[in-house]
Amino acid sequence: MGKTNAGPRTVTFRISGMSCAACANRIERSLSALGGVSQANVNLASEKATVSFDPQQVALTDLLKIVTDLGYGVDTEKVTLKLYGMSCAACANRIEKILGGLPGVITAAVSFAAEKAVVEYLPAQISPGEMRKALAEFGYEAAEAADEVGPGVDREQAARETEIRRLTRLFVFAAVFSLPLLSVMFFEFFGVHPPALLMNPYFQFILATPVQFIPGLQFYRGAYHALKAKSANMDVLIAMGTSAAYFYSVAMTFLGAGPVYYESAAVIITLILLGKLLEAIAKGRTSEAIKKLMGLQPKTARVIREGQELDIPIAEVVVGDLILVRPGEKIPVDGIVRSGSSTVDESMLTGESIPVDKKPGDEVIGATLNKHGSFKFEATKVGKDTALAQIIKLVEDAQGSKAPIQRLADIISGYFVPAVVGVAAVTFVAWYLIGGDFTRALINFTAVLVIACPCALGLATPTAIMVGTGKGAEHGILIKGGEYLEKAHQITAVVLDKTGTITKGRPTVTDVIAVDQGNEDEVIRLAAIAERGSEHPVGEAIIEEAKAKGLELGDPESFAAIPGQGVRAVVAGRPVLFGNRKLMEAGQVDIRPLQERVEQLEAQGKTAITLAVDGRALGVIAVADTLKETSAEAIRELQQMGIEVYMITGDNRRTAHAIAEQVGITQVLAEVLPENKAEEVARLQAAGHVVAMVGDGINDAPALAAADVGMAIGTGTDVAMAAADITLMRGDLRGIVDAIRLSKQTMRIVKQNLFWAFAYNSAGIPIAALGFLSPMLAGAAMALSSVSVVSNSLRLKRFRPR
Repeated sequence: MGKTNAGPRTVTFRISGMSCAACANRIERSLSALGGVSQANVNLASEKATVSFDPQQVALTDLLKIVTDLGYGVDTEKVTLKLYGMSCAACANRIEKILGGLPGVITAAVSFAAEKAVVEYLPAQISPGEMRKALAEFGYEAAEAADEVGPGVDREQAARETEIRRLTRLFVFAAVFSLPLLSVMFFEFFGVHPPALLMNPYFQFILATPVQFIPGLQFYRGAYHALKAKSANMDVLIAMGTSAAYFYSVAMTFLGAGPVYYESAAVIITLILLGKLLEAIAKGRTSEAIKKLMGLQPKTARVIREGQELDIPIAEVVVGDLILVRPGEKIPVDGIVRSGSSTVDESMLTGESIPVDKKPGDEVIGATLNKHGSFKFEATKVGKDTALAQIIKLVEDAQGSKAPIQRLADIISGYFVPAVVGVAAVTFVAWYLIGGDFTRALINFTAVLVIACPCALGLATPTAIMVGTGKGAEHGILIKGGEYLEKAHQITAVVLDKTGTITKGRPTVTDVIAVDQGNEDEVIRLAAIAERGSEHPVGEAIIEEAKAKGLELGDPESFAAIPGQGVRAVVAGRPVLFGNRKLMEAGQVDIRPLQERVEQLEAQGKTAITLAVDGRALGVIAVADTLKETSAEAIRELQQMGIEVYMITGDNRRTAHAIAEQVGITQVLAEVLPENKAEEVARLQAAGHVVAMVGDGINDAPALAAADVGMAIGTGTDVAMAAADITLMRGDLRGIVDAIRLSKQTMRIVKQNLFWAFAYNSAGIPIAALGFLSPMLAGAAMALSSVSVVSNSLRLKRFRPR
């Protein structure tokens, strides 16, 4: 695919053949150095690269060529699409351009005569189903043998299983040839003279050679590409170490009469393959969260078209389709209930165990479980636009991201391998010059090379981040990236928006007071008409109250919302003000006749809103927003963790303090306009706090962006991903506690991993250099170090929310 006129683009693809952190660093540096690439991130644990680039300056094929030239593989797929609707060769050219312009498509070749398109693409970025949808938008139909539910996940699993089968075959092959060589060591250990055949150097040569050049070929290939790129990685260390032992033994077999070390070379390769196999199996478990999320979505949907019920693949559902859901079935896509009612279990996405009642007009989320009733709903979001698809994409991006703590490991691993080669060379020279024993020098040289492979160092952080973000998603905690998962454990202050965060965000009218025994219904009616143009929850509560009283409501002749103050309207030719004290002062309205009652209502934690008509106060309406049942408990737990909790609200101080007192908050930021919330966050940061801002993710967007960690309270469908660093799918403040606990636990695991990875290399290299470690034991230790790091990260799977 050539350069296009499209805007900046981000592409994700899987890379095969990386053996350690040095590989990931080399690929990342090479991609970053390419003109037009703004950012490149290569993750060893997920085996993925995410690259942001300008298609006007660099083509996707150029990115992939960089990777393949370095000696690594890129996970690409080809699909043949049967095309319908082409009328001439121009159609074929157009389809080729449409497909070629899609993110993740490498090449597209369309044959008008055969009515087929052969497309090479990145399965981690795009699926054939998405290609078909893109063509459908331009009036062309396409069909292919198998549809995918989501981009890359099924194929990624298949690729990992293929890699595990490959490693298994190589390990078994190497083990069969290595065991006879290894048995010599056991015979000698127990003081038994081994059979003469096993001691024959020619027989050992016959056994060791296939291991060195069939299973061991991958290390030579990797070392060649690394050295060609003027770098070094694990493959260089393994190839050098095993080659030293093997070729020395060959020389002794055919040219001299000294001892041979075929068993060291063969057993090292076998043990490293075993470690790689165990590592691949364990790494597969780190991405189980994605597989679980993928498994939530049903494969088919029962669509009503032209009066008929049709069971169709979920990929063929389009916006506007009317879908029937029966008891016990999963809801296929996002939509709005049009008829019928039921209760829906949304726990698989939100973590909320209590089923939610659904009636006409309510939103439903794809992949949630319909419990009892039957209903029909209209599809509003399909494919990659559904909440589930967004969550999967968010988790995939987070698992591929780097936490700041990983930079240390990346820097060290970049210099580590060349340094180890230097240490090994010094070890060889020292032993040979001091002891005069070439054999001993060679053995210690080999042990240093093998023990020092930095695999564990490269896996320490990303495996923990993958499991941590995945585990969070399972419990309704969506974390945008490793940076925010790391930052959350440092939080010292949490700022909570009041409405919709501490409270339920559904205020109801509690009191209506008219001046001088006036008509209370008239106060409600005028206030409701003034609020007809508003979408504020308070306005909705007043309109509902007016409707419940059966009052006749018209529309205001003009309407203007005054942020943080109220509304200004004209009703039946009369100017109406409805809002707080600031609005009344601005309109020069005397509110002294209502002052005492307003203060009484505010002292009860209610929000008192004054109505003025023709510049005179007519009455006051009080609304109250009920607290969420778990708010006080969550705030108490945050305070027990040593975190300062602030409540921020546009309410007046008296009302704000009354609400804060009910949930145990002593620090209140009241009468703060929406645009000033970010300033309050900045003030706390200036005082030395690491601040988390918690709000609804929309009105509080500036404050969420200003905070060190922005947390949005989601409602299942509106997950507010764009506004926040962490989204809490439940409207439960205990999710904040769980997010911080998950962060603390993840960072504890990361630090354990890094400590043991550093300790292993720091201790292992001098032990090997001093001659206390055989090459075979070094190979076993190196292989097990990677497995132990991944296994330690998998302990995060035991995380449970409170």
